Amino acid sequence: MLLTHQFPIQRLKQAIDQLAAHNVFLGTSSWKYPGWAGLLYDEQRYLYRGKFAESRFERDCLEEYAQVFRTVCVDAGYYKFPSPEYIAGLCSQVPDGFRFVFKVTDEITARTFPKLDRHGDKGGQRNPHFLDAELFRAAFLASCEKHREKIGLLIFEFSHFHPRDFERGREFVEMLDAFLGQLPPGWQYGVEVRNKSLLHADYFATLKRHGVAHVMNNWTHMPSVAEQWRMPGVLTTDFTAARFLLKPGRTYEQAVQSFSPYNATKDVNEEARKAAAAVIEHVMYAMTPTSSRRSFLLVNNRLEGNALFTILAVLTMLDRTGLLKEMKLAD
Repeated sequence: MLLTHQFPIQRLKQAIDQLAAHNVFLGTSSWKYPGWAGLLYDEQRYLYRGKFAESRFERDCLEEYAQVFRTVCVDAGYYKFPSPEYIAGLCSQVPDGFRFVFKVTDEITARTFPKLDRHGDKGGQRNPHFLDAELFRAAFLASCEKHREKIGLLIFEFSHFHPRDFERGREFVEMLDAFLGQLPPGWQYGVEVRNKSLLHADYFATLKRHGVAHVMNNWTHMPSVAEQWRMPGVLTTDFTAARFLLKPGRTYEQAVQSFSPYNATKDVNEEARKAAAAVIEHVMYAMTPTSSRRSFLLVNNRLEGNALFTILAVLTMLDRTGLLKEMKLAD
């Protein structure tokens, strides 16, 4: 099966494996995309009575994904606390050496519950468990404990705060400081914010003090990863994390409408591609060589239309710089 004639699946796997050997884990945000059939997935595996069986696909495609990639971001944990059975089921489908990235449940990271159906009567109300370290340990981390070897990064994603949430940005940083100080050691943690006003020296210094990564993110109302990458103090620990989600200025809903079913590149984002390549090069050449902690770059379909082709473009860019040749990945 080929992604393209110029860049077959086997070469993609080789590049992914070699980057992982250098503690650079490059993958996608989620994996259950029927639009990837014929690109990453063998459609024949998911046919039932001659028709594509979406339930079979959603149940089994992670195993096929993990034959090529070494990491993926699991968004499901953001919406409800994952059970031990759920974590065990995911980990059973991937080989040794695979590392999941999990978004931590918004029961921990929402200052005010958004008015969404899943929150019911809590919508619009202040969250009494905001930055509750004990709840995080009991309801989230406990489910992960038995599978620590397959969990790479836990991301605390803070959706856009409104003025009513904090009287001043410093209040959030102070609460975050106290929370991070209570987290159990031995895990890789990252923080992703959606207010550009928070990207200041005190915030970065707080993360650095606790050995937590700032997760650079391409998102609607944030400076791009390329812009964040140039900010003083943005590298807060001995590993790097970046998520390429949306083109700044484009909403999630607009991206879904324009790009679904995510089977082709629709809008090339050259800036994001160059930023991803630059981050990888930095990790390869400049990060502490003795660090055993892994860096993670995750690409979403809603950035350009198809995350697989975005990743191929980044790898091709690295090939041109000579990095892949140094790693003996060239044909």
